[in-house]
Amino acid sequence: MRAANRGDAAAYHRLLTAITPLLRRVVQARGAALGPAGCEDVLQDVLLAIHSKRHTWREDAPLRPWLYAIARHKVVDVFRARGRRVELSIDDFTEALAAQTGPDPTDGRDMEKVLGKLDPRAAEIVRAFGLKGETTAETAARLDMSEGAVRTALHRALKSIARLRERMIE
Repeated sequence: MRAANRGDAAAYHRLLTAITPLLRRVVQARGAALGPAGCEDVLQDVLLAIHSKRHTWREDAPLRPWLYAIARHKVVDVFRARGRRVELSIDDFTEALAAQTGPDPTDGRDMEKVLGKLDPRAAEIVRAFGLKGETTAETAARLDMSEGAVRTALHRALKSIARLRERMIE
């Protein structure tokens, strides 16, 4: 570093080549949560800081603590800039976060509460369309109604459900 500060470019190159692996390990140890790419970004910031502040190193002081301090401060700066937010790649958790197959067990309970507040025929028509997937003709034949009456009853039942859901949310 002494020779580099006096203008010896070859000595400066040797210095950077020698300290980069050491600084990389320091950054990785302190900034593991940043991931490999984040650590490399911090390492580049550390090397730039060393380059721009190398004149502040006192020749009578050891170099290693000065380098460690710069690396430590750069890692802290990155964490400060991120705030309390922690960024993790979801790709690392795809196996653990896999959704279970099948219907959501809570869906039916909520709908049954709402349907329980309708008159029985309206509830049956909504169940036929929404839960069983019946057509208008199938529902009309099963309930001995005209298709027009089934559509009208369904429309009224859906309006009632919308009003009931609004009350439940409030």
